[in-house]
This record gives sequence, structure tokens and C-alpha cells, in this order.
Amino acid sequence: MADQKLDETARGVYAITPTPFTDDGAVDFASTDRMVEFYIGCGVSGLTILGVMGEAHKLTAQESVAFTQRVMAAVQGRIPIIVGVSSPALGPMTALTEQVMDLGAAGVMVAPMAGLNTDEKIEGYFHAVCAVLGDTPIVLQDYPPSTGVWFSTPLLNRLFTDLPTLKMLKHEDWPGLKKLTQFRAAEARGDRRRVSVLTGNGGLFLPLELARGADGAMTGFAFPEMLVQVCGMYAAGDADKAQDLFDAYLPLVRYEQQIGIGLAIRKETLRRRGVLSSAAIRAPGPKLDSDDISELDGLLRRLDRRLDELGNPAHHS
Repeated sequence: MADQKLDETARGVYAITPTPFTDDGAVDFASTDRMVEFYIGCGVSGLTILGVMGEAHKLTAQESVAFTQRVMAAVQGRIPIIVGVSSPALGPMTALTEQVMDLGAAGVMVAPMAGLNTDEKIEGYFHAVCAVLGDTPIVLQDYPPSTGVWFSTPLLNRLFTDLPTLKMLKHEDWPGLKKLTQFRAAEARGDRRRVSVLTGNGGLFLPLELARGADGAMTGFAFPEMLVQVCGMYAAGDADKAQDLFDAYLPLVRYEQQIGIGLAIRKETLRRRGVLSSAAIRAPGPKLDSDDISELDGLLRRLDRRLDELGNPAHHS
């Protein structure tokens, strides 16, 4: 049931949503409603809101709660919602967590604050977070390219052993495939409980991550139906078919994963798909120029052609 809290068995695709804005920078609630239906129609298992790609740091506390309320109202309990609550201060994190959990969130996602440059500091931080958030289910986000904080595998094993409210690892280290294998090996040896692992990085390594033990993806690629299909094909034992479909989208996955401008590409793609009314990003933020638009046009045309060649039923246009 969607109203259950997040636990270690979570799997599938949790789409990380953008926060829709109007051209003048206001939160676009009409697009928010449309976006929820789009993701559910694509077959996602859950949604994650107010992440880095959701421009959470550009929202006021009131806007964050209002956006969460709108998403919850649109979802109507059909799928679980994870809310990003990362903050360098525990007070704001605790306040937002209490509000979104009261609204019906399944759990929260926490990335480490900047400057945690030793295992001891990271460990102390997450022990403090789990203490103040009580029994709230937590997704630990391991995303060194964004946070500058690196988790060793032994440290992750200790955290997931010592802190039972950590239910999921959002694995985005890069390179990180060996870490994923080592993380699962600790569970196979019986060193600690098995937890959910969903991977990010726009889905760039998804087939390889599934082969190494990931339970699915938590990312915001603008064609979530591909992520859903790839995970489904892999779970059904058809790894080659999953890889073929993934390969068709890979140039676009790669293009969208560019640091800085990637969110602008993602929002423009979602605008073209009829999901967002505007591709606006709150200032300061990147804007696409005519060369970017031309490149995106070409990649989308090539995707159309490749999907036709594959005879794929989830043709996007």
C-alpha cells in the first residue's frame, strides 16, 4: 500500500521530479498536477521531490511545504513519496521532516552536509540526523560529485548496521560499480541486514547497476518509461532486451547528465512532452541557447528513429 512507510524492500523506479515554475519564477501548481499523472502513467513505483534537481535550495520553506502538499493531493496515495530534506542545520531539517511526514510522505532523503571529510565526522552527522528524526524512514544519498563527501564501503556498512531507520541507499558514487558489489557482498555474508539500493546519475549506468544488485533507479531522466521498462525486463530475466532499449536512449541520457546545464535540458524535454508549461529554472541557473536546442532536436529525432527500429511500444511522441 502506498500509505505504508518506506522500508528495506523498496524497488523499481522512483522518479526524481523537477519543481515546475512559471516563466516569471512562481511555483507552477497546474504543471505539478500534470507531472504527477505523467509519472504515474509511466509506471513509476514512487516519486522523490525536493532533491537537488528539484531546485530545493531555491525554494522558501513555505514553498517546499506547499509543493509537497500539492504533490500529495495529486498522488492521492497511489504511490509513495520521498521528500528531500537535506540541510546543513538539523533544526530546519527536523521541521520540514515533521511537516512532510504529517502530510503523508513515506520517508525523507538526506545527503551529508559539506565539509564532512573523515569517516568519524560523517558517522557523527548521520547518528545525529537519525536521533532527531526519530522513527522517520531515511534514504541516505551517496552522491560525492554533488556533496564533496565520500563514503567508504565499510563506513556505509557501519551506518546501515547501527542506524535502523536508514532504509535505502541512493547510490550515486562515480565510479561506483565496485562499491555496489561490495555493499551487496556484505549482505550476502550476513554482516548486516539487506537494504534497498536505488541508483541515480540519470540512469547512466543502470543495466550494469542492476546486474550488480541494485533494486532499481531513483533518478529524474525525462523518459521515466525507459527506466521502468529496463528494470522490468531485467527482473524478468531479459537482460539483453533491457540493454538494447537502454542503448537507444543512452545518447540522451548522457546529454542530460551534463553538470550545470542538465536540468535545463531535462525541463525542456519535459516541456516538449507536454508535462511542464515552462522549462523555467529559478535564477541563478542555466539557459539553453540555439546550439543546445539544435542538439536536443537531433537527439530526439534519433531516439524516435531508433525506437521505431526496435518496434518499442513505449514510443514517446
